[in-house]
Amino acid sequence: MTRLRWSTSGESHGPELVAILEGIPAGLPLLAADVDGDLARRQRGYGRGGRMRIETDRAQLVTGVRGGETLGSPIALVIANRDHANWAGRMGPDPFPSRPEALTRPRPGHADLAGGLKYDRHDLRDILERASARETAARVAVGAVCRKLLAELGVEIFAHVVAIGPVSVTPSDLPLDELRARSRASDLACADDVAELAMRAAILETAHAGDTLGGTFEVVATGVPPGLGSHVQWDRKLDGLLAQALMSIHAIKAVEIGIGFEVSRRRGSEVHDAIGYDAVARTFTRPTNRAGGLEGGITNGMPVVCRAAMKPIATLKRALPSVDVVTKEPFAAAFERSDVCAVAAASVVGEAMVAITLAGALLEKTGGDSLGEVRRNLDGIRRQNAEY
Repeated sequence: MTRLRWSTSGESHGPELVAILEGIPAGLPLLAADVDGDLARRQRGYGRGGRMRIETDRAQLVTGVRGGETLGSPIALVIANRDHANWAGRMGPDPFPSRPEALTRPRPGHADLAGGLKYDRHDLRDILERASARETAARVAVGAVCRKLLAELGVEIFAHVVAIGPVSVTPSDLPLDELRARSRASDLACADDVAELAMRAAILETAHAGDTLGGTFEVVATGVPPGLGSHVQWDRKLDGLLAQALMSIHAIKAVEIGIGFEVSRRRGSEVHDAIGYDAVARTFTRPTNRAGGLEGGITNGMPVVCRAAMKPIATLKRALPSVDVVTKEPFAAAFERSDVCAVAAASVVGEAMVAITLAGALLEKTGGDSLGEVRRNLDGIRRQNAEY
């Protein structure tokens, strides 16, 4: 059985989102405020749509926490959908007084048509409500709990945007602490002031054209101990688990670890990280981190670095051609209220997915039903590494 298990439930305009997280050890200090900060960051960002002016996401810790500490039992988190009040008679579990008008025009690039075919639904709202990126609020809530656990064990995670549309940041050697501080201060999660201005201009131009824009973000995890993951089976390789976690985020179409696709364009001497040893710190060192902190599916003690590429959002004001699933006649695709660019928000979801994945790998390595036991076991692993 996987040590850390989680799932989410809820529709975009339903009453609420629900997340259940099992496997967090007892004794972890946890308040709703620990979750709400990440939920707020997910809602911000230049280029977001009208839904963000309606919702003010707050998490309610329903189970698994008593007196501000986790119990070791499943944690249930609930996030209310304030916009549900505007969908009376169209969303909810009770029979409708009269059947709402069906949504029958699928949007290219969205799950509408594929989901309708899979589940045999001709009202595509039955698909898009769950396929909506609104679900990621529940993921961020789960990730915030995992982030709190990781922070207690010395692991920190942050993300920053490295490209939006044709605009990319200029590569720099900023210390990771400064990179984090600058990206957190930016409403586009971008640490490069010059690039951020160009990104904002590109988003504004795209909005005026009735179009949307994607981009790329990078997630960095520091303090990750070596030895998480495994080389012995395909489904235990941590790089594979991280790639799956990031690819599962809405609109993500590519994932890189370390220098990613660049490895195919360089010689081996320009790809692999040389190994040294610090006798004072009693630890192995690397002058570079092109592997992104992972070798053979196992963490090597360097920061874990992942990048994810987000396609432009599929809901366009300038609708693309589509076909009505009932009449089979050509139409312009249906338009739902949407963002122009949500890469900064997606980076927060990326942080959450990396936090969940690393927390699971760390708990698998350490075991322990209480935070104290996990700490003691991790200290033992660190001593073993120092004595290697």
